[in-house]
Amino acid sequence: MQSVLVVDDEPVMRDSAKTFLERFGNMDVRTAVSAKEALSILADSTFDALVVDYSLPEISGIEMLKILRTKGDTTPVIIFTGVGREHAAIEALNNGADFFLKKGESPSSEFRELVHMINRAAERRVVGRSLGTSQKLLEETIRFFPDAAYAIDREARVVAWNQGMTDLTGVEAKEIIGKDGGAHAIPFFGKAHPMLTELVFEKDDAINRRKYTITSREDGAICAWTVTQAEGGDERVIWMKAAALHDAKGAFIAAVGAVRDITGEIGPELLRQQQGETTGPEPAIGTAPSQGQVLGRLMGRARSSHREGLRLSYREAKYAEAIVHFDKAIEIDPAHAAAWHDRGVCLRELGRDAEALKSFVRAVELAPDDEEFLFSSAEMLKRIGILRGKKSHIEGAVAIFERIVEINPNHAEAWNSLGICMKELGKDHTAAQYFSRAQGIIRQNKAKKKVRNFDQLV
Repeated sequence: MQSVLVVDDEPVMRDSAKTFLERFGNMDVRTAVSAKEALSILADSTFDALVVDYSLPEISGIEMLKILRTKGDTTPVIIFTGVGREHAAIEALNNGADFFLKKGESPSSEFRELVHMINRAAERRVVGRSLGTSQKLLEETIRFFPDAAYAIDREARVVAWNQGMTDLTGVEAKEIIGKDGGAHAIPFFGKAHPMLTELVFEKDDAINRRKYTITSREDGAICAWTVTQAEGGDERVIWMKAAALHDAKGAFIAAVGAVRDITGEIGPELLRQQQGETTGPEPAIGTAPSQGQVLGRLMGRARSSHREGLRLSYREAKYAEAIVHFDKAIEIDPAHAAAWHDRGVCLRELGRDAEALKSFVRAVELAPDDEEFLFSSAEMLKRIGILRGKKSHIEGAVAIFERIVEINPNHAEAWNSLGICMKELGKDHTAAQYFSRAQGIIRQNKAKKKVRNFDQLV
């Protein structure tokens, strides 16, 4: 019987995983609600495998993984996280995880896959890592990518190719796996040409010289778009994302890339010049969109994804589906503060408080004076602080609420929340003053706060 430790701060997910693994996997399962509790358990106990949520409070799943590997603990680790987080797979495997599994809409299917992963990880631990294990990990990771995705090794040989790539290019995995010499670029460029995966270690100016326009660098991943011309002569605008994958010792294994054809979303006309390059006389107005115009359309696409996320969350309460759209908006425009905030709202509604707080904090970092974003961040800190008895979170909430009433002295809800926080901190006299201030504003009909018009936005 395999012994497993499941670490997840979501009670439903944690208890469901335990029940399923015990009933259908014939496993002995213990649980922990945080990395801190898990590390305490591991100080006295050993397990055949660890199932760790990517987003844990205080110490994240990745940080816990780093701690274990630094100590020399080789217990197989399976990182469990939400959808739309392909960068999490790269981060997990780069830090020594054995498998990566996404939470989605079919828990029974995921748990069956989890049983399979635990058994394989335990077997691998006994017999040692065999040749081809890294490639298998790549194949399994890329299979879960939402976009068309592939991977190349250090010799630029294709080692993984998911169904999305087959759908996009018409090239089957069995036809491309093992090929080098730029074979993976031919469906896009009509010839061997550096894809973003081959440029992942290059500086921005070198990437720009290859006619890529970088839109973001975050978490070790590069996002960029370029124009391609396939064998048929058709031009397409292609968005790409690339990241390097390393083993637990830091050795480079492969470069992983995701690809999306955004020609239709950019517009009907095709791009003929980019990065400021000119060939001959200046093109006439209206002959081709400039780099700025294309970037503008990409930002428009980010706004469109954000609006769709708002529609799903605000109108239909489909929070998990909405998060996918907010993630797309953020992927295109990492500085989209409203998308970060509204993503946090959905996570909060799903009970994923720690992840919600991170999204709210990011929104505030991008828009530090936005009253709405500040209030959501402070309310989440207050909620976590009270529910989990974390004084530091309540004190953090106080600092933000004080900033809000500085911006808007008539924010009655912020004054009331300050009172609640002070009462939790044992400062009853100060709490009474804040409660009185909130009631006075309401009695005088002066209460106001910034709230976006969601009907108009949608």
